[in-house]
Formats: sequence, C-alpha cells, structure tokens
Amino acid sequence: MLKQLFDYLKLYPAMRNKKRQKKQRWQLLKPDVIKITKFKYKCYYMPNSMVTASAVVKKIVNEKPLLQEGLRQGIISFAALAERIKPQVEMQLGTKVKDAAVVMALRRHSESLRASDVKRIRFAPHTQLTLKTNLVYFSAKRSGELFRKLEALYKSFDYESGETFNVIHGNHEVSIIANDRHEKKVAAAIGEEHISTMGKNLVSVSMSLEKDFLYTPGVIFAATRKLYWDNINIFELVTTATELTFIFQKKDAMRAYASLEELTGRSDPE
Repeated sequence: MLKQLFDYLKLYPAMRNKKRQKKQRWQLLKPDVIKITKFKYKCYYMPNSMVTASAVVKKIVNEKPLLQEGLRQGIISFAALAERIKPQVEMQLGTKVKDAAVVMALRRHSESLRASDVKRIRFAPHTQLTLKTNLVYFSAKRSGELFRKLEALYKSFDYESGETFNVIHGNHEVSIIANDRHEKKVAAAIGEEHISTMGKNLVSVSMSLEKDFLYTPGVIFAATRKLYWDNINIFELVTTATELTFIFQKKDAMRAYASLEELTGRSDPE
C-alpha cells in the first residue's frame, strides 16, 4: 500500500503538468465543431488544420462571382490565379501551402462548376427577343387615389399599336413604365410631388419563354448572370408567365440585346 502511494506521488507532478499543457493547447484553438455525446452536448476545440486548402480555395472563389464565372468558362489560368490567391489561402489556413495544392484545388472546383453547368438553363431555339425604345420610368408611393388615376390612364393607351404601359405593384411603391410621348400625361396623373424616382431614355428587351418558366429554377439567374458578366446594369425587371422583360438605359441597349441573344443560342460564343 505504501509503495503504491509512493509511486503515485512520484508520478503525480508529471501527470498534472501533462494535463495542464493539454488544457492550454486546446484553449488556444478556436471552437469550430460541436460534438454530441450520449448524454449532453460538449464543445470541442478543433485545430485550424482540420480545414483543407481545397475548402478555403472554394470559399475564396465563390465569394467573387467574376472569378467563379471565369473558372466555369475555362478562361482563367489556374497557375496565375493560384499565385494570386495563395497568400489568402495561407492566411486562412495559418500554414504554408504548395502552389501545386492551390492549382489542384482550383482545377477540381472548375470541374465541379462545369459539371453543374450541364444542368444550365437551355433556352428554346425559337426564343424571341423584342426591343422597345423611348421608354420612361416613374415610381411613386402606393395609394388608393393613385390606383384610381392609373385606372383612368390605362384606357388612354393604344395597346394594339404596341404602346407600353406597365404597372408594377410593390408593398409600398408603384412603378410605371410607359412610352416617353406619354411622359407628361403620366406625370400629371401621378402628381409631380408624389414622384419619388424618374428615369428617361430607357429601352426594354423582352424574352419569350416556355410555359414551364415559372417552375424551372434558375431561368432569371441565368439571364442576370450573363448580363452581370458583360457588365450591363439592369434598371428594372418585369415578368409574366411566359415573358421576361429587362429595362436598360439607352447606352446599354445594344450590348444588352447582343448579350441576351448570345444567351439564347442565336449567337454561340462557346
């Protein structure tokens, strides 16, 4: 009995020191994961090395839509991009990484993006694009009085000749798009003091779509992604069950039309 006690007392300082070192080591690490035991939740502190270089590279790329699109299209050099983002990868990992590891992570992510692109929206070959010029835009606070005025104004447009009068109802505002020759008439109906936003020299490009457009994920995303990639601003967006209409500033009209024409396959850049 005395011998066992003596052995324990001799080993106790070393055991205590080992436990202290282990505790201090875990305290320095960030809480990254919660492990569920049989009886309760316990929070364990996991080292940053648990995060892989591949995950960090994917995160960096996905935070920059232009990089993501460039990898998807295969027009970015893996080596050049790896050299550029390597310092960010090392900073987030807290350790040095090899160039080859970053290049491989970029290559794999590019392949996954292209694989997902197989499911990309394919527009019908007969998709029509319709361009209308000389439009004006108004937005005003929503009210019952405004709706009564717009109802009366609605009857004064000649829709058979192709005139435009779009009214978009929001929760708090109403947007109106019309031909610019009716600008004064629309402004008078709204009331100059009630107009919150006004845009002139606008153009619309409308895309005719299939009836399943409403139930197909990603249709609007595909179009807006293409316009974003081509650095074209969307002033307003109007949809119906079979039509998607973008409103652009006049200076962007021809580029926007060409971009959407390319998207629908009438001009194939890839």
